[in-house]
Amino acid sequence: MSTALSIASVTHVLMDLLNNGLIDQDITNAIGNVTVTALPPDRIDTTPTNEQSQLNLFMYQTTPNPGWSNVGLPSRDGQGERRNNPPLAIDLHYLLTAYGANDLHTDILLGYGMQLLHETPVLVRDAIRRSLTSAAAGGGLPDALRALATSQLAEQVEQIKITSESLNTEEISKLWTAFQAKFRPSSAYVASVVLIESNHSTKSALPVRARNIYARPFRNPVIEKIMSQATSGGPIIEDLPILAGHNLVITGKNLRSDGQLIIVDGVEVIDGLLVNVSGIEIKPAAVNVTDTQIIIPLTDEDLRAGIQGVQVTHSIPMGTPEVPHQGVESNVKAFVLQPQIIGPVTVNVAAAVEAADTVLLKVKPAVGESQRVILLLNEFDLNPSSSLVSDPPLSYSFKMSPDTDPGPTWPIEDLTFSVSNVLLGTYLVRVQVDGAESPLGIDADGKYNSPTADIP
Repeated sequence: MSTALSIASVTHVLMDLLNNGLIDQDITNAIGNVTVTALPPDRIDTTPTNEQSQLNLFMYQTTPNPGWSNVGLPSRDGQGERRNNPPLAIDLHYLLTAYGANDLHTDILLGYGMQLLHETPVLVRDAIRRSLTSAAAGGGLPDALRALATSQLAEQVEQIKITSESLNTEEISKLWTAFQAKFRPSSAYVASVVLIESNHSTKSALPVRARNIYARPFRNPVIEKIMSQATSGGPIIEDLPILAGHNLVITGKNLRSDGQLIIVDGVEVIDGLLVNVSGIEIKPAAVNVTDTQIIIPLTDEDLRAGIQGVQVTHSIPMGTPEVPHQGVESNVKAFVLQPQIIGPVTVNVAAAVEAADTVLLKVKPAVGESQRVILLLNEFDLNPSSSLVSDPPLSYSFKMSPDTDPGPTWPIEDLTFSVSNVLLGTYLVRVQVDGAESPLGIDADGKYNSPTADIP
């Protein structure tokens, strides 16, 4: 999610888009110098002697985005405690207006501006990063413009889409009357959606240990269930967390293809049978494939924690000589690859009283640069039966610091979190990566007991 600077960031990126597009089209040879602004129309000089060739992109209105209106609600529990930070989802309404002192200049400018926005239906993440990074690096720019680089606009979940908006004569008349400015040819656009979220600490309950949810997909081939196997030859347990290094057990119908047995890298596999895990193609060993079950190792270094999709594909050899062609594909089944805390959790106490402590830990699989990482702390109660209902265990959440910059070493396994305002005590520690939480250890009585950290 992005910050409150996202509205200004979207406007700046669109201005960059128009500026660069006009330069690429060499518009100055046709009408001379052109400026791109984002001013209210009443602040633009339209007197006959001073009016300049100018494109103005004015954000005149924001409206709630209906698709995100109920996400994250309710945000507080019955006791008024914050449970999550629901995003403020808004659409930005823009008016693109062309100005010019000479004949046809406004028509030429408006035509180029509309063409540029029409050919850019989505603001891609790389373009946003380039635009905001150049604003932050520019010397002599206002502080407000340099601050846009911290808006995290490029990292928000949904990309921003640009669409034209049709305004009738009455709506246009009302707008320009409200502007109290002289009318100029204009075109309306909507930028959707901007997601603004705060960083307030939230409470997180302990995870549910068992969920009785079953799905029965269709046939040919069909994936019915995803399970985990801690070690090769070990038991296959339905509720066992799916972790990196485990074997992924896929069960269903018609999973084995009719391909020939071939040798690839010293392993006998079935020609034409692939398992695709979130874009990573894996050839399962033939010994681990039956018509109702496939077992593959989750050892690829490109795997990341979070929601993953798995699909079984059977290619068909065709042609002379025979080459694999697209054949049948199973349904896509989702599973959560949970992160795992490796080794002890270390707490470094800050030297100054008012400074934040740091929590250091190691996770597997490694965390990618664009992943959202949160540290979850729950007070460890050695005698839960004695706890009062009115005094529930404490819980905290902390996002990994946005200025964590390991340089070229992404992905990283060693994570560092800054924690503050945490009461002293022992806490159960979890890490949440893109919504997937690391599992907790359980003692003989079925109570969570590890990993823990002592906050002094």
